[in-house]
Amino acid sequence: MKKHVAVLMGGWSAEREVSLVSGRECGVALKQAGYAVSEIDVGRDIAEVLSRVRPDVCFNALHGRVGEDGCIQGLLEILGIPYTHSGVLASALAMDKPAAKRQFAGAGIACAEGRVVDRDEVLRGHPMPPPYVVKPVNEGSSVGVTIVADGGLPRFHNEGWRYGSKVLVERYIPGRELTCGVMGHRPLAVTEMRPHEGFYDYAAKYTAGKTDHLVPAPLPPAVYDDVMRTAVLAHRTLGCRGVSRADFRYDDTRDGPGKLYLLEVNTQPGMTPLSLVPEQAAHVGIPFVELVDWMVEHAQCDA
Repeated sequence: MKKHVAVLMGGWSAEREVSLVSGRECGVALKQAGYAVSEIDVGRDIAEVLSRVRPDVCFNALHGRVGEDGCIQGLLEILGIPYTHSGVLASALAMDKPAAKRQFAGAGIACAEGRVVDRDEVLRGHPMPPPYVVKPVNEGSSVGVTIVADGGLPRFHNEGWRYGSKVLVERYIPGRELTCGVMGHRPLAVTEMRPHEGFYDYAAKYTAGKTDHLVPAPLPPAVYDDVMRTAVLAHRTLGCRGVSRADFRYDDTRDGPGKLYLLEVNTQPGMTPLSLVPEQAAHVGIPFVELVDWMVEHAQCDA
């Protein structure tokens, strides 16, 4: 008899709406795979709800803080419910961008140079020579990301900035936007994202028609292989399990060989109709239903 799967979705992070779409898509696919499915819009009473629902497995379709940073993973460990994606430590490390960068540096993975500063310091003057990128230290989906060129300082409005007093400032890497999904310890494929305007921000990621996905990415074979190798190395370095996705910039804007930079690892990639990991899985012959089925069958507790 197939398992009873609780799909955790929604929550209260800045990525709530994306999570709801991911959760609904996964819920439909899991039903098609024969599972009994309970879709749960996660609130602060989630421990009580799960104790009442009593699932065999949780499919974690949450995005952003609480759902992706080790908090919900710790709760599921306490409740003894196996869950998809990475465990407590890997989730916490990946979501804390400065902490993840330190781990990547130790593994010899090139990342953009950067540092954590007070938001007020950025408002007073450029913390590094432009162009540079300002981002929250613990958000995903490009939430709150700003590229600062040679002009004015980033516009932080107190009523609109909800991401804390610390920000990560990184040197802007020109070139191409790449990503590679990892399933278990297997790289799926490399995608190049080409937004029609601006950079690959939240709107470009989740609005149909705003970005072209080129899979497989049109890269020299050696570079393509390097992206896949580095994605797996980053996955292993953080201790990820299940499915993850590594995002890169490839600077090929100068003469000579280009250089690859890892931006971050997403331990719970989107599962929406516009998302990259399902697209890559399909490219290598893994239908969406088979992908989510694999994720449920590889769910576990770490403790």
